[in-house]
Amino acid sequence: MSTKTNTPRPDSLCHTLSQLDAFAEARGWRKFHSPKNLAMAMIVEAAELVEIFQWQTEEESNNVEACPEQWGNVQDELADVMLYCLRIAQVTGVDPIEAMQQKLQKNALKYPASANPARREPAPK
Repeated sequence: MSTKTNTPRPDSLCHTLSQLDAFAEARGWRKFHSPKNLAMAMIVEAAELVEIFQWQTEEESNNVEACPEQWGNVQDELADVMLYCLRIAQVTGVDPIEAMQQKLQKNALKYPASANPARREPAPK
């Protein structure tokens, strides 16, 4: 017989959000976590992600996992950007999954696949 608990799975978004909030609380950072401050911090982290790829060719950027140090940096900076986005969602009351699903639907209407001329061209090699 299995027992159900209210504890989120360690790999779930709910668990990550809970950890994120606990992290901020334990350090007394909640008072600094306004949407404005978090958005600015997220942009700084996004710039650090861009910096990794700044002078790479398309081919190099497509194969970044071949360099373990760079691959680790990409993972770290991407995680920073995502964590800030999630924290912004928390403090503004936005459900990130619902917001992304709604945005995907809007994009599908705005950019229908059938109207995209790039679909008719072969992918770059």
